[in-house]
Amino acid sequence: MKIGEASGASGISERMIRHYEKIGLMPAAARRDSGYRDYDERDLHTLRFIGRARDLGFSIEEIRKLLALWQDRGRASADVKALALARATELKRKERALHEMRRSLEHLADTCQGNARPDCPILGGLEDGPAALSRRKPA
Repeated sequence: MKIGEASGASGISERMIRHYEKIGLMPAAARRDSGYRDYDERDLHTLRFIGRARDLGFSIEEIRKLLALWQDRGRASADVKALALARATELKRKERALHEMRRSLEHLADTCQGNARPDCPILGGLEDGPAALSRRKPA
């Protein structure tokens, strides 16, 4: 199948498929006599694997490791588990950071009158930097 069909079947954009081939995340597709890329079911399986890994937040280098483990039938599941747990730990760290950002924004919004007057604590908080943003009322 051509790249457009592979894109539709895998949910990965044509641009990203080309990128994954360029960086060696997946092997370059075979070429037809016409020069078009020709993808088969194995390629689609790999693209779907990459897509699911990206959806879970794995980096390109982590996906490279996961693909190697996926293709290695002698792999230790402990290696796969370690990658998954490391990703989960990083997601938890990001979750805490997002929570703090949300609280800061809510605090700034609470201090703003939201009327026709020009003074705005939100802009002042952004201007003053992290110290102003971290001054929030207790949860």
